[in-house]
Amino acid sequence: MANDQEKDRKNSQEEPGKKPKESSSPSPIWLLLLLLVGGIAAYYFLHFEGETMLYSEFKTALRQGKIQRVFIGESAITGELKRTNEKKEPIRFTTPKINDPQLLQELEAQQIQYSGKDGHSWIANFVTWGLILLIGVMILLLLFRWVGPGSSVMAFGKSRARFYEEDEIKISFNDVAGIDEAKEELMEIIEFLKKPEKFTSLGGKIPKGALLVGPPGTGKTLLAKAVAGEAGVPFLSISGSAFVELFVGVGASRVRDLFSQAESKAPCIIFIDELDALGKSRGMGAMGGHDEREQTLNQLLVEMDGFDSRHGVIIMAATNRPEILDQALLRPGRFDRQIFVDRPDILGREQILEVHAKDVKLAEGVDMKTIAARTPGFVGADLANVINEAALLAARRDKQAVDMSDMEEAIDRVVAGLEKKSRVMTKKEKEITAYHEAGHALAATFLPNATPVHKVSIIPRGFALGITMFLPTEERYVMTKSELLDRIGSMLGGRIAEELIFQEITNGARDDLMRATDIARMMVKEYGMSDTLGLVTFESNYSSFLEGYGYNDAQHSDQTAYQIDVEVKRIMDETYVRVRVILQEHLDLLNALAQVLLEKEVIEREEFDQIIGKTTSSALLET
Repeated sequence: MANDQEKDRKNSQEEPGKKPKESSSPSPIWLLLLLLVGGIAAYYFLHFEGETMLYSEFKTALRQGKIQRVFIGESAITGELKRTNEKKEPIRFTTPKINDPQLLQELEAQQIQYSGKDGHSWIANFVTWGLILLIGVMILLLLFRWVGPGSSVMAFGKSRARFYEEDEIKISFNDVAGIDEAKEELMEIIEFLKKPEKFTSLGGKIPKGALLVGPPGTGKTLLAKAVAGEAGVPFLSISGSAFVELFVGVGASRVRDLFSQAESKAPCIIFIDELDALGKSRGMGAMGGHDEREQTLNQLLVEMDGFDSRHGVIIMAATNRPEILDQALLRPGRFDRQIFVDRPDILGREQILEVHAKDVKLAEGVDMKTIAARTPGFVGADLANVINEAALLAARRDKQAVDMSDMEEAIDRVVAGLEKKSRVMTKKEKEITAYHEAGHALAATFLPNATPVHKVSIIPRGFALGITMFLPTEERYVMTKSELLDRIGSMLGGRIAEELIFQEITNGARDDLMRATDIARMMVKEYGMSDTLGLVTFESNYSSFLEGYGYNDAQHSDQTAYQIDVEVKRIMDETYVRVRVILQEHLDLLNALAQVLLEKEVIEREEFDQIIGKTTSSALLET
């Protein structure tokens, strides 16, 4: 029992990230309110100047001999009336000061004591200013308590890292799936934390830091916690933005305190999430000097230089923007290893789905392999959301278990948004949408390198009035020029179908045209797939993790920009002509698909294949 009490006392003193237990002592907020009320009451009683009377009433009382004492101030006259009864206190009064030259003569004539000083005593002034000073100190103490991790003013520069004891981390590598290569890279760090003598006996040095690099949602933070859980060591976790404050020097102080805590708790792991918030490339500030963030980064670099990894402290960090990190962070001796945590492949997605579905009641027939195939490009966070959405849908429908239809609906909801069956569409709009989606599906079917169709729907979802979903037959990491052109063609199929059937176009193809143009522009500017411009790329500082959002500086002339625009338009025009020919040749299929969509609103893959096969067979028999 004594040991447990000592451990609790130690944890409460050493764990900076945990809130202390609430005590029974009064809250500073209540003390401040009590002080304010007391100050107002003291001010009122010490500065009470009695009843207010008109100046004419004051002059009348003066002539009648009722005034005992007068204090003439700068803006008001205060005084006391004569006692009417020995047991009663004198009545104080106040009246506005008016320019009256005869006032002093009348006071002397009545032999009334008067003074040019205010009637406030030094005690009243002392109490007033003392209360103001005390209230100011209380407000400052409350501010430091709210912005700092403790009630002490000096705690403002303390680290805000959350501390986890080794027995508090329940995450292991069994909870992390789909990133086997990254786990293998980290096994050496785990082995060092468990058996450091194995490496130090041979004179080897373990890397000081490991930087986890990858797109958002791939499980970088979870992987760092799993390393601490596997090694059985404490874990200090902090965000990069938690170091930087408005006040100069606070960030550097927190860096020093973080490393000091880590040394006292060794062996342990320091994990800095979103390192790019702290570690951006340094540059001169607007005033010609280093700003607070750069001072904090400098302190981090110094601490990592003077840090001895033989103490058993490993520094891990995560970022999805490695291209903006300062190069001093990435040199050997600091973050020695960069571990790439990529988007999972189809096998990895299946494993991740199995992990997240462990606590979910699944019905017979739920095929994780099919779900993994339907979710190319999904990361761990997306897949966890799919499982959760499916469970919520099943519960909303009063089901006893989550079945495949719930999983399919969850994927559609994550990809395209909620169904909006309540949205009222006119007959004309519904017919245009049906032909539009049928055009997408037919173009993808008859283009040789397009992705097969999985589902076609004209039920509005999100901002779209309809959607055509595709199911890749295999995992792809490289796409050929023909495949990219066919992908553009499948996107243009909807607009072309509208033109063929209605001899009119709508604004419904806006998103299709944007995505198709983006692919064509990347083919020309990045992939070197233009015969006119040749093997040249015109992009720089491009971030592969931000889906195209990066620092894109133009590295070409205006003439080259014009040639790029011409090439992009040529790709779009040639693909448009090719797809239009395909749809004209299969107008009967286009009409058949549109009619089924108008009747059923949704066509699944099996029914789609039957319609395509049946109509094609009939056309062959007629010929």
